Amino acid sequence: MSDGTTRVVIVDDEPLVRAGLRVILGTEPDLEVVGEAGDGAEVPGVVARARPDVVLMDVRMPRVDGIAATRALLARDDAPRVLVLTTFENDDHVLDALRAGAHGFLLKRARPEEVAQAVRVVARGESLLFPDAVRRLATARPPAGDELRAAHLTEREGEVLRLVAQGLSNAEIAGELYLGVETVRTHVGNVLAKLGVRDRTQAVVRAYESGFVRAG
Repeated sequence: MSDGTTRVVIVDDEPLVRAGLRVILGTEPDLEVVGEAGDGAEVPGVVARARPDVVLMDVRMPRVDGIAATRALLARDDAPRVLVLTTFENDDHVLDALRAGAHGFLLKRARPEEVAQAVRVVARGESLLFPDAVRRLATARPPAGDELRAAHLTEREGEVLRLVAQGLSNAEIAGELYLGVETVRTHVGNVLAKLGVRDRTQAVVRAYESGFVRAG
């Protein structure tokens, strides 16, 4: 991010979708579209040239899909943030993309202001997490067994993870557990490290998939 402007690359196999997103983001003074790609195979080259802060990544593309493209992109040391685009929130590909390291997902039918705000949220280093949608996706598959048991979370860390899975912010978790925000931030960091995940989104996916956090 330079001069307060967030640089964005749009990846979608539909030219009309790319054009629409370019118009939406182009009207925002703090957002700049610096590149486009029509398939995941083009992403490494475009990202290397454009050096974006955020990549808007279509999840379904004909040659290299958004899951493989996200996985390859986030293996880089200087990887941008990835925000997955999808038509349907119950798309299994979304869950796979989140597992691959995407920092959140956005429906293509989102309002223009929601698209712009989603890019800003992800650019700030936060995860764009919709707990209900992630829960539905993760619990649609049988639990893989409580894999989190091997992570040896403390009781407090388990409480924090369950509240993260509900979509609470660090400040909200602090209020819920009568802790300081810095203490909560430390607990969240410990949870991510013990689970071996990149961010809160991946932690929530793991929590639901393992059955550690159950629907309802």
